[in-house]
Order: sequence, then C-alpha cells, then structure tokens
Amino acid sequence: MRNLLPFLLVAILGLVQALSSTGNRLLVVLEEQSEKASFSQFWADLEARGYKISFESPKNERLSLFKLGERSYDHLLLTPPKSKGYGPALTPKILLDFINGGGNILLALSANSPTPAAISSLLLELDIHLSPDRSSLVVDHFNHDISTAAEKHDVLLVPRPKALRPDVKNYFGGDGVVAVPRAVGQTLGNDSPLLAPILIAPETAYSYNPKEESESVEDPFATGGQLALITAMQARNSARFTVLGSLEILENQWFEASIKALDGKSKKTVNREFAKQLSAWTFKETGLLKVGNIDHYEISGLSRKGGNASQIGYLNPAIYRIKNEVAFSIEISEYELDHYVPFTVPAGDALQLEFTMLSPYQRLPLLPTTQTPNSTIFSTSFTVPDQHGIFTFKVNYKRPFLSYLEEKRTVTVRHFAHDEWPRSWAITGGWPWIAGLWSVVTAFLAFYQIAWGQIDSSICCVLQGQCRPFTSQDNVLCSTSSIKPGATALSTSAVANNFDPTFIWHQTLLLAHGINLRSTATIKRRHDDDATAC
Repeated sequence: MRNLLPFLLVAILGLVQALSSTGNRLLVVLEEQSEKASFSQFWADLEARGYKISFESPKNERLSLFKLGERSYDHLLLTPPKSKGYGPALTPKILLDFINGGGNILLALSANSPTPAAISSLLLELDIHLSPDRSSLVVDHFNHDISTAAEKHDVLLVPRPKALRPDVKNYFGGDGVVAVPRAVGQTLGNDSPLLAPILIAPETAYSYNPKEESESVEDPFATGGQLALITAMQARNSARFTVLGSLEILENQWFEASIKALDGKSKKTVNREFAKQLSAWTFKETGLLKVGNIDHYEISGLSRKGGNASQIGYLNPAIYRIKNEVAFSIEISEYELDHYVPFTVPAGDALQLEFTMLSPYQRLPLLPTTQTPNSTIFSTSFTVPDQHGIFTFKVNYKRPFLSYLEEKRTVTVRHFAHDEWPRSWAITGGWPWIAGLWSVVTAFLAFYQIAWGQIDSSICCVLQGQCRPFTSQDNVLCSTSSIKPGATALSTSAVANNFDPTFIWHQTLLLAHGINLRSTATIKRRHDDDATAC
C-alpha cells in the first residue's frame, strides 16, 4: 500500500491538471484585494475546474511572469487598474513575451476605469482599436435592463453569440441573454487574420463618452455591429488573448440575475455559463486540436529492394515514384474541458491535404473514414504527379477559435527506373514502328530466299577430281582436301580477272551460306551456250 500511494497521488494530480491542456497556474492581477469577494463565484468555478489561482497586485515589486527564462504562470487575468498602468512587471513588451512563450491572457476592461495608455497601445499593435478618449462606454436604448439601467441604458442585454460563419465552430452559443454592464467597445481592423469577435453589440448600440454628454453631439466612435464587446486573438503559436469589454460580466450579482427587458418580460441571465465558456476557451480547455498518427503509403504492389526503390508496402516511405497511387491519413483529436474527443469538421468546411513542391500539385479533401473513442482518422488517396523532385504532404487547417494545425511530411519523388518503363509492345502508339521493323526483316528474308534459289547452276566445285553442278542440298566445303592432286589452283584475284561480275555475286552467296572457298580451290565458269562447267 505504501508503494501504491505515490502512483495514486500522481494520477489524482494528473486528473486535476488535465482540465487545461497547458497547465493550471493562473495569476489574477487585482489592484484592490477587497474586490476579490465580488467575483467569488467565478473564482470558485475556476478552482473547481482544477486551477491554482494566485492573486497579486500590480504594485507588488516581486511580481514577475518569468523565472529563469520560463513562464511562472500558464494563464493571466488582468483586471482594470485604478492607477495609470500595471507597473514595470506588466509592460506591453512583457505581455507580448508571455504570449510568445505560450501563455494565455484574459484582459478585462471597464468603463468605470479609464484604459491605461500602455494597454491601448498594446491593443492597437494587435489591430484592436479603442475609443481615442479611452473612457467611452457602450449604450443601447432598446436592449438594456430597465430595472438597473433605466436612465443610463448602459447594461446591455445581448443574446448568446451565434457561429461567426457556417464553417466555424461556436464555443459560446446557447440559449438565454448575457448582461453586459458598462462595456468598453472595440473595433477590429481588417489586416489581421488572427482576430475574431466573440460577442458583438446589438445593431442599436453605440459608443460615447459620458463626460461629453452636455456638449454638442458628434459622430460616435462606432455603432451597431462595428462594436465588439468581447474580442479573441489567437497568436500563431495558438496562445490566446481575449479582451473582455466588461469586467462586470464576471461579478456575482450578474450570475443568474433577474433582468427585465424593454418589453417588460423578466429573464434570467446566463452570465455564469457564458463566463465558463469564455474562460475555458481562453485557457485552452476547448478548441484545442491534437494530431496523432500521420501515415502515407503506396496503395498496391510489393516492395522492390534497392536504395532507389519506391519502398512499396512500407509505411511512410522516403521515396515515391511518379504516377504511384498513394494513400494518406491523419488522426485528429479535440480537447473538450477535461478529455479528448473525436474532431468533427464543421458543416460547410473542409479539411484538405496539399501535395506541394513550392506550389500545390494536388489539393484534396480529407474525409473521415474511421473514428476511435477520442479521435477521428481522415484519409484520401491520389496519383503522384508526373514530376520528380522533393514534395511535401501538407495539412494546413487554421480556423477561428481552433488551435492552428499545420503538419508537413517531406518525401522524394523519382522517375521510372530503367526496368520500370513499359515495353514497346505494350505501348499502342509504338505499334506502327514495330510493324515497320518486322516488315523490313520479312522483306530481307524473302529477298534472301529468292536470290539464293536463283544461283546459276553453272557454278561448279572440284570435288574428288570430279566436276558437277552445285545445289543447295550440298553443304560441301570446297577445300584442299577435297581437290584431286594435280588440280590447278586459282587465286581470288585471278578469278575476278578471268570471270565476269556474276561470279563475284555467286561467290558472295556461297560465303553467306557457310561454303568456304579456299584460295586452293578452283572454280571456273564458262560462258558457253550449253553452260558446261569445268
């Protein structure tokens, strides 16, 4: 039992820390510690989900987000300061370093406290714009709580947000309304693809500065859908930065509070559930993708030995051949609060595979083929293009509110080997050339047979002292041994000088058939009318 105790403690600790995929160390920067009680329900919900919360004042000289180059905390919650800034430990540069190091930040603003200039500059760097006076709040004369904001109309009643687009998952949706008191509105630039609004103001809302209420009315900073009440920014390393325009959303009094709309109907707010969704996404409890196995292989065939082979039949080979049939699969899981579940691509969206060399040669949809209890396997198949070089299997899936997924696998694509090209008779386009070749061979053999059959029978060979006509059935070698003693020998040159060119042609045919005319042999031809030889 004593030996099992450490393992049980490790297992319990793992369960507690499993709620956030990046850790459970949360730093809450709260200038007035007395305000901690106003958010006690929110702190209790975070602690119930396994977070270890540390409360610090920005005035604390020992406050530091890093220790020995490593993050001291996994998550950071900044409440609006009463002073002009957060101090030297929380400068914009340090906050950006915290994000670049993989930390997540929930920045809460409030119209009750002017936004520090340093924070406004930080947001501007992220392409999030606040009102130039940094003291404006959002009001709505048609969508407010008449029981608490009958005159100022600054407690907005906003329905739970819908999906940003049909192809984007909604992690903040549901029924009910969210009470948004004294919110600081933000506008988003068009240059950053990393930004996405979470909660947008109603069409009848606008932003103005209460201090200028008695002065002449000017054009408002932004109106309606231009105003984002809550904004999300996900960095390229998937670190998350959320701007909460109203800290009061997290207060106890608005958790499941009774509100009354302009039509006189009473409703219950869903701030508590919405705060859980918001903090869960910011602290990476939801919307986090994980890649499991990535496999690619040739669909059919057997492996061929050799360093330049396609390695057919092996998983994840380093070399492919042009025009190979290749299959690719990737396993993806999604983290949901405390465990991984199979990832489902939203309707209207597509997960794609790119087979690239500088630019994509193939772009194919990856379809779900197999599902396990905590993952989905997406697969596709294609033909390797007729181009050799260094290619990359690339899956690049980047969507709002989902951690970015970019996976690459590099392979070599080679040409056909010398013994892999199709034979000439298998290529239909080569049949005319093959026919022409064999027609030449056939014509030569036919001509050869005809020419041999017409050899003049007047060619004779001296055999055993006898002279007789030579026929094709006689495969006799005219040699010295076959010549009777006393026979007269003629040289080739002499024969050529004494006989006409027909003799030379006959001699050539005899040589082609293997009849060796030695220089000691005597061959004579007479041009008599009776064609008598020798």
